[in-house]
Amino acid sequence: MRIGPWSLPNNVFVAPMAGVTDRPFRQLCKRLGAGYAVSEMAASNPRLWDSVKTSRRLNHEGEIAPVSVQIAGADPEMMAEAAVFNVNKGARIIDINMGCPAKKVCNLASGSALLRHEDLIARILDAVVSACAPLGVPVTLKTRTGWDRASRNALRVARLAEQSGIAALTLHGRTRCDLYTGEAEYDTIRAVKAEISIPVIANGDIDSPEKARQVLDYTGADAIMIGRAAQGRPWIFREIDHFLRTGQKLPAPDLTEMRDLLLEHLDDHYRFYGEHTGVRSARKHIGWYIDALPGAEAFRNHMNRIDNTADQFRAVAEWFDHSLSGDGAANRSAAPTLLVA
Repeated sequence: MRIGPWSLPNNVFVAPMAGVTDRPFRQLCKRLGAGYAVSEMAASNPRLWDSVKTSRRLNHEGEIAPVSVQIAGADPEMMAEAAVFNVNKGARIIDINMGCPAKKVCNLASGSALLRHEDLIARILDAVVSACAPLGVPVTLKTRTGWDRASRNALRVARLAEQSGIAALTLHGRTRCDLYTGEAEYDTIRAVKAEISIPVIANGDIDSPEKARQVLDYTGADAIMIGRAAQGRPWIFREIDHFLRTGQKLPAPDLTEMRDLLLEHLDDHYRFYGEHTGVRSARKHIGWYIDALPGAEAFRNHMNRIDNTADQFRAVAEWFDHSLSGDGAANRSAAPTLLVA
């Protein structure tokens, strides 16, 4: 799998998710088998570039190459400027967001709201590709199948992308109005792949090695992108990559490995965010990791009242240690698979 000049180790990718795919999470997913990861969405408005939140999102220190940064906006010139700004900050691939269904994004006429304005789509794509080409930086596009089911236009958007010089297209198999409800439909992804020559990445409802194989076979896509199913389950990437290469399933991580991975994640998370933000933003990650484990709800309620990183870290370690000592060897050998909706 290639994106521009970059040859990637596999075709199992991490989806950009606001508030989730920060640098610590991307790094962990890459170490656990993800071949590629796209950053959280960065605003194209230059007035926001100096904010604390944006500054964190633009921090790629030590990140495994290639660094890919997603930008969002509705003004072609501003998007081009944002692309160059991020390249100067270390981005080596620029991804354009035309798929986010959130109201606060769509109300600004960006994200998936752009799917109602194909002329504007073309101008944004041309502007960003033209700005990045002299820098040797490829541009990718992430989008949905349309604004709603009555106005699916993914084929037309895909052709615009190919004509403008987009290096790869990620397609989430839902419309904007579907949000994240119902089942992802793969017929449109299959049709798009049959019509264009650039790499197509399938996204939506891929939550197991078997589903990954099924989606790749049905759509003909070059790669898959995983979002919500990786929350609290970063090892899903090695499971899928191994299955795609060998046809064999890896065993689920045992509780000891889950404990070690979560504590490693927390340590990096705290270093990245600091004390005040770190303890609060870590709560969702901890909740996802332990979601399907016995006693998770009671521990989550306790953990959410802890207001410092040292006590939070210690509480997580002690909870896992208690689970391991309480359930003996059986608990050490096979942890339940976490299923994220």
